[in-house]
This record gives sequence, structure tokens and C-alpha cells, in this order.
Amino acid sequence: MTSAATPTTGTLKVPGASLYYEVRGQGPLVALVGSPMNAEPFALLADHLADGHTVLTADPRGIRNSVLEDPDEAAAVETRADDLARLLEHVGSGPAAVLGSSGGAVTALALAQARPDLVGTVVPHEPPLSELLDDREERRASTQRMMGIYRSGDVLGAWSAFMESAGIRLPEGALEHMFGGERDPQDVADERRFFLYDLPATTEWRPDAEALRSGGVNVVPGIGEDSAGELCDRTTRALAGLLGTEPVLFPGGHTGFAEDGDPEAFAARLRPVIDGA
Repeated sequence: MTSAATPTTGTLKVPGASLYYEVRGQGPLVALVGSPMNAEPFALLADHLADGHTVLTADPRGIRNSVLEDPDEAAAVETRADDLARLLEHVGSGPAAVLGSSGGAVTALALAQARPDLVGTVVPHEPPLSELLDDREERRASTQRMMGIYRSGDVLGAWSAFMESAGIRLPEGALEHMFGGERDPQDVADERRFFLYDLPATTEWRPDAEALRSGGVNVVPGIGEDSAGELCDRTTRALAGLLGTEPVLFPGGHTGFAEDGDPEAFAARLRPVIDGA
């Protein structure tokens, strides 16, 4: 049995990219999916779930250790979903339960539409599905503005615009601490990929409610208990309304599963959802 503390790592060659992935534990397959978030912030949640599950985490294409053949390749949610499908088939032990966070939640929904044979339950946790909102045109314009700010070289200004659009309030000085000064070149490369490629592709994707219903996948939208009033609270409730279901509330906020949240409590809330209890 794979130790939760020492994941097995590997790479999978897919069209246009090489995908880095990690596997922990043994049992029914669970995938934890981010975008642009890489595998690392899911590690503690994966450790908690690895007792009784095979847990797959991965870096999405173009992020961290998942290298693109063409760094300026156009982004597409469907391509990310195909990457995830190939990873699930490679790891085996399916059908899988998939928790997707933020852009990864959009990836998970696209997978459920395209390959319902690979998944039993999908938990889209705070997907930024702006196209489901009445103010979608304003959301699109906001995305274009922050992309323009980023292209101008004003990184802090771009992140400030992003947080404002997302409705996320940070303590004074937090942006400078997170994104100012000397930075790791890989963080800068991942940031560029996010602002110029993944962000517009993710926020402009719209789920097909009929395809999700007819595929037989159990879709359970999730919202952080501390996310009230934020953009992703609105978009997740809009998704739940589209599907005629109620969202499940999870501990913490947008990244309540990560180290700065409560991954143990998050795992406890997630287990009955993915295990059908």
C-alpha cells in the first residue's frame, strides 16, 4: 500500500504536454483537481483521504511540472478535461470521484460532460462560471481589463483587479507580500499562463446542463462556508440552480482544503459525498 506521506510520482505524455502527477493510498479512485493550482496545495487533503482511497493529484498543463511543448499554446477547458481523462485511465481503479477547485472545478464539469464513463461523482468546489450570471458581460470586460493590466507589467495591479472582481478581501499588505519583490521564476511563469490563457478560457466556459443530467454523473456543487458574497459563491449557486440541486457547504473559504484552511475538516465533509454515504 502506498504511504500517504510518500506519494508515488510520475509523468504522462499527452498531446502537446507532459503531465506530472502524484498517487497516494489504495482503494476507490479520487482525483483532486485545480487550475491554475498545482498538486502541492492538495497534499494535506490527499493525505487525509488516502486512508481508504487511491488519491490522484496533478499539475495542470502549463503549470509547475506539467510542461507544454508550446508555452504559448491556446488554453481550452476541453483540453484540460481530456488530460484528466487520460490520467484517470492511466491510474485506473475507476470510475472516479473528482473534487475540482476553482478552475479545476470547471475542468471536472467538462470531464463529466465528455467522459461520464470515467466518473461517478463530481464535486465542483467554487467554479468561476461567470457565464451563468446575469452580469456576464461585465464579468467578461473585467477579465479583459485585468489581462490588459497584467500585459502592461503591473503585476500587483492585475492581482488587485482580480481580487476585487472575485470579491475576495485580503489584509492590508497581503498582495505585496504574496506577489511583490523577488519571486521564483516558475511562479512568474505560472502566473503568466494563468492571466493570459487559463483565466479567460475558464471564466468564459459554460456548462451544458442537459449533458450533465443525461450522463448519469452525480454532480454536487460545493461552496466554502466563509465565501458568502464572493463571486464564486454566486457562480456555484447559479450552477446548483441550473442543475436543480442544492450546494454542499464545506469548511473555510475558496481554498478551505489547503494548509491555510482546515484540510482534516474538509476531508470529513467530503468523504460522505464521494462515498455515497
